[in-house]
Amino acid sequence: MNAEHWSDRENDAVVAVYFQMLLDDLAGRTYNKAMNNRGLQQSLGRSKGSIEFKNCNISAAMIGLGLPYIRGYQPRFNFQMSLAEAVSRWLAKNPSFEAASATMVAQRHVDTRALPFSSPPTMTNAPPPAELSQLEAIARRFDVAGRDERNRSLGKAGEERVFYHERGNLLASGRSDLADKVRWVSQEDGDGAGYDIASFAPNGSPRLIEVKTTNGWERTPFYITRNELEVANARRQEWSLVRLFDFSREVRAFELRPPLEAHVSLMATQYRASFN
Repeated sequence: MNAEHWSDRENDAVVAVYFQMLLDDLAGRTYNKAMNNRGLQQSLGRSKGSIEFKNCNISAAMIGLGLPYIRGYQPRFNFQMSLAEAVSRWLAKNPSFEAASATMVAQRHVDTRALPFSSPPTMTNAPPPAELSQLEAIARRFDVAGRDERNRSLGKAGEERVFYHERGNLLASGRSDLADKVRWVSQEDGDGAGYDIASFAPNGSPRLIEVKTTNGWERTPFYITRNELEVANARRQEWSLVRLFDFSREVRAFELRPPLEAHVSLMATQYRASFN
């Protein structure tokens, strides 16, 4: 059997086992990597090493797809697009997976700790990773931003995390009066305000926070609506976007302030069609 080329059947088989292990990993359950490898060796006729390497390729594909990956299989890039297609096929057959990771987080105790913030990836001195172009190609092809946007469980869990972070930050600053006034706007009033959380800085100035959440890495693309952009531009001193990433594991965050064009490339993806 060709050591380089993996058929769709082989890719589907190893991806299915990978997801079984990932679900156990996210839930904190034990699993046996060696036993799963032996099972694939028997069913596929592949070597232990080739299966281990393929699992590392899957981890890399998962990053491109904006998904959590098994940390025990460190990502190896320059894989074929057919492997990302196999992951996409598995997701299509198992639509509950994408909400499952957010549900796992929600089933834990509500986390009211301060979020760990860092600089946005565009404001660090580190150059973009060499594999960025491959990851961006995968994200575009499989509409990773759209999938995160449709994952209501994930979005709600992220907004809740920021809501409690804002309250905790004000309480820690001795502003319990303001902490009591923080509002989860999208939950109380519905979408449409152009932001999700109405909060305050410790000096009392308003903060309007739009939350974007992903299980993927820090450069996972996201969607932003025309209304959100209009509010961001109209209320630049108050509005900010909080990006949560790696949410299903050790959630991290960074904050973007207008103009967003200084941090991200904005591309129109839809047009409204009206009849002549």
